[in-house]
Amino acid sequence: MTQPPPSRKRWFLYAAVASLFAAGVWWFGFHAEAPKRPTSMFRSKGNSTPTPVRAVPAKKQDLSVHLRAIGTVVPLNIVTVRSRVEGQLLRVVFQEGQQVGKGQLLAEIDPLPYQIKLSQAEGQLRQNESTLRTARSDLERFKQLNSQGLVTEQQLEAQKALVTEREGSLASDQATVDDARRQLAYTKIEAPISGRLGLRQVDAGNLVRPNDANGLVVITQTRPVTVSFTIPEIDLQKVLEPLRAGEVLPVEAWDRGEQIVLAKGALKTVDNQIELATGTLRLKAEFPNDDEKLFPNQFVNVRMRVRTLKDATVVPSAAVQFGSRGTYLYLVNAESLATVRDVVLGPSESGVQAVTSGLKPGEVVVLEGMDRLREGRTVFAVPEDGVKMPAPDPNAKKSGDPSKKGAGDGSGKKRKPST
Repeated sequence: MTQPPPSRKRWFLYAAVASLFAAGVWWFGFHAEAPKRPTSMFRSKGNSTPTPVRAVPAKKQDLSVHLRAIGTVVPLNIVTVRSRVEGQLLRVVFQEGQQVGKGQLLAEIDPLPYQIKLSQAEGQLRQNESTLRTARSDLERFKQLNSQGLVTEQQLEAQKALVTEREGSLASDQATVDDARRQLAYTKIEAPISGRLGLRQVDAGNLVRPNDANGLVVITQTRPVTVSFTIPEIDLQKVLEPLRAGEVLPVEAWDRGEQIVLAKGALKTVDNQIELATGTLRLKAEFPNDDEKLFPNQFVNVRMRVRTLKDATVVPSAAVQFGSRGTYLYLVNAESLATVRDVVLGPSESGVQAVTSGLKPGEVVVLEGMDRLREGRTVFAVPEDGVKMPAPDPNAKKSGDPSKKGAGDGSGKKRKPST
């Protein structure tokens, strides 16, 4: 029998080795145990083990319902202080940014021209008073002579008309005196309202007139102050019903990040019509603003409490699930089994959700770990203090590691301490 050539034997040997190598690669690549990854505290390792969850009981408490909006701080009054008479500005006695009271002196105009006018008017008034006294004395004599038949009725009537004329002139002179006294008083410019002053618009020494556009300074009333904001038309009845019932609706002004309460006040008024372009209604709330944290034209976040739900059943908003079946919750029953419960939601506030139907106070609601839950799944609760389950360490060495045994020999026996 002929032997195969040596080259063919080597070819069969190479093919057998390659087949064994491929089989080994396939076996170890698809059947070797994959390294374990650290698992989340809320992910179950398998269907046979309980699923860890964070669960909280439903509570019964009062829940305040707020409407939120973006508002603008609007002063109650803004007045541009102008001179009411013409003249040279002698002095300015206020400081920019100063808080002033009503009637406080702000500036003074040269009063000399108006003092002269007042003196002239008073002199004319005294002259006419003397003339009137003479006419009245003549009238008394005319009456006596008329009774004796020495003066005709026509002369008596003429004297009465002269007295009336003198009285009219005296009244006109008195008005001139009052006007001159008024103009002299206007040389002292006083604050018409209480508030905070702005920047000075004119310096002492300038000639000021009543029709100056910029005026001397602007006074803005900041205590109290109002905040103007809008609400959508759909929330109109939530505001009008308690307002018409005589309730005071508290309003809070928060900063832009809604982290700090700047001021607390109450709703003052509601506009009388809805804006057609936006479908919103303008409202105005008033704040005492004693510390002046609210600044004119400042943007703030507004929270207005419109009602309070008494003894409402509430859960954390994170526990509520939304799906094709509607809104539902995962509950944990007495047998530590997860169950799905359809619920009807009410209003929510600050991470708390009111449940109007489908849930009773005290029932345990799953808050975290719902991604692996289903109906009837066994669960166990993780403590609320945040203690987490230890995750397997992929770098942990096996028990056969020499570092876990006696030092050096790898036999598993402990080395006796040297004496």
